[in-house]
Amino acid sequence: MELEGYVQFGMTSLRGHRLRSLLSMLGIAIGIAAVILLTSIGEGTRRYLLKEFTQFGTNLLQINPGKVETSGLPGAFGGSTHKLTLDDAEAIRRLPEVTKMIPLAFGQARVEAGGRGRSVFIYGSTHELPQVWKFGIGQGLFLPEGDPRRGTQVAVLGPTVKREIFGNENALGEFVRIADVRYRVIGIMAPKGRMLGFDIDDSVYVPVASAMQMFNLEELQEIDVVFRHEGYTDQVSEAIKQLLIQRHDGNEDFTIITQTEMLSVFDRIMDTITAAVGAIAGISLLVGAIGVFTMMWIAVGERVDEIGLLRALGATSREIQLIFLLEATLLTAIGGTAGVLIGMGLAGLLGLAVPGLPVFTPPEYVAAAIATSALTGLFAGVAPARRAAGLDPVEALRSE
Repeated sequence: MELEGYVQFGMTSLRGHRLRSLLSMLGIAIGIAAVILLTSIGEGTRRYLLKEFTQFGTNLLQINPGKVETSGLPGAFGGSTHKLTLDDAEAIRRLPEVTKMIPLAFGQARVEAGGRGRSVFIYGSTHELPQVWKFGIGQGLFLPEGDPRRGTQVAVLGPTVKREIFGNENALGEFVRIADVRYRVIGIMAPKGRMLGFDIDDSVYVPVASAMQMFNLEELQEIDVVFRHEGYTDQVSEAIKQLLIQRHDGNEDFTIITQTEMLSVFDRIMDTITAAVGAIAGISLLVGAIGVFTMMWIAVGERVDEIGLLRALGATSREIQLIFLLEATLLTAIGGTAGVLIGMGLAGLLGLAVPGLPVFTPPEYVAAAIATSALTGLFAGVAPARRAAGLDPVEALRSE
């Protein structure tokens, strides 16, 4: 018998027991659908986070005051805070591997003009921030180049702040009050959008010295560094570490975080999620495999006469075994395909219902799901197929 004949024979047997076949397929389909849905959410989230963080480039590192000894945010939980100064920042700038550097001091303050006002995030930095963070200038200029220790009363508005306070009017050259201090607007940032739910456009940028005075800070809250190439990450990180230890009297009282480390953390999180999804898939497929095994085992008992007739017509034990293996494989493959379609459909509907939820179904996961479901049927059908092949032809015909 050719392979096509085996397939037709198997499909005829499945159609002959529609309800039982449907229930067995359903067990596989539910498990595969759950895996596809969870995987789509997990992979979508991973791609979203990678996109969010790599938009700043992969040759960027961040230095925070305080050495984190336990888990937590630098300088906030689990670590002790020490001063990170403008002198430290300027020393880092002079390292040969460093191409750009920005000191940062930030906080929240009220911005007012023309009777309108709102509380927004204020970033204090220097003229290189657009190059370091890959931001664009929509109108006017960014902060002027000069000594970062000298604060000037100039400000650059994010597009959301500009729209909320000035509407459609021209804001360049106008004055705003930030924390009751007058600042002249010299530029408007180009729209950047949201990052991890935070509206980047709803911000104001002022010179770092002005921000430190505004928030009564004696230290920087962060230093961001751009270096020549991603391949220099370890070299630059070590150079900055040794420089700051030397400047801080031998104390490593700071934390250096690279983009590579951030992405590695997210990869570890996603690996954990993938392992959890794999465990769910394993349990679901095990339950489905038990259902297929039970159905096929019962089918052998019900089809003893059919097996005897096939043997009388010349079918070998190997062919009988192949028939039952193929039936089990078809059963789970069809169930797996249905599960993939259901999972992808649910993922698509979820993406439409919650537009902010990143959903992506990798094609290789779809292929793996269908292949896994087929293999599950193959393994589940081994014992029933051997039982069918081991029946004595004479006894099988006698039972008819």
